[in-house]
Amino acid sequence: MLVCALLGGCARGPEQVVEPRPSAAPASRGAGLLRGAMMAAHNRARAAVGLPPLVWDERLAARAKAYADTMARTGRFEHADQPMGPGRQGENLFEGTRGAYAYDEMIGYWVAEKRDFVNGVTPMFSRTGRWEDVAHYTQIVWRGTTAVGCATAAGGGREYLVCRYSPPGNVVGQRAF
Repeated sequence: MLVCALLGGCARGPEQVVEPRPSAAPASRGAGLLRGAMMAAHNRARAAVGLPPLVWDERLAARAKAYADTMARTGRFEHADQPMGPGRQGENLFEGTRGAYAYDEMIGYWVAEKRDFVNGVTPMFSRTGRWEDVAHYTQIVWRGTTAVGCATAAGGGREYLVCRYSPPGNVVGQRAF
């Protein structure tokens, strides 16, 4: 994330949290289901704070798929290395037991970060004092972001969700909206 780069670096991997599952049944899968769930949840979160909807971008989805495949192949859950400047994309990541989480549950954990969000200047936008606690949510509701593309991949009993955003959010010195 841009915040990491501008604040002198961050731990490579996002914090891993094990959440309770409401059902033991495998979650439904498919490209259409993924796109529908991601667009609905992103745009509900944005509408709740008065922001316009995002559009789906197939190029972002392809980049998300390539990186989800990399994490599934390597088993390394960490943000992608990206150059600073033009072409940089925002990125949200999720990792969970393969087939256990429905798409809306995956993004639901990101949107739930709203509980700790305050609309302060980045990186001072978390009630906890840790910007990492709300950075998925702020990327979703970043006012300058206009497009999203998401993809999943599975490997080693794990499933990875990657969403890519353009333009990226979480810019130091700016507010989410």
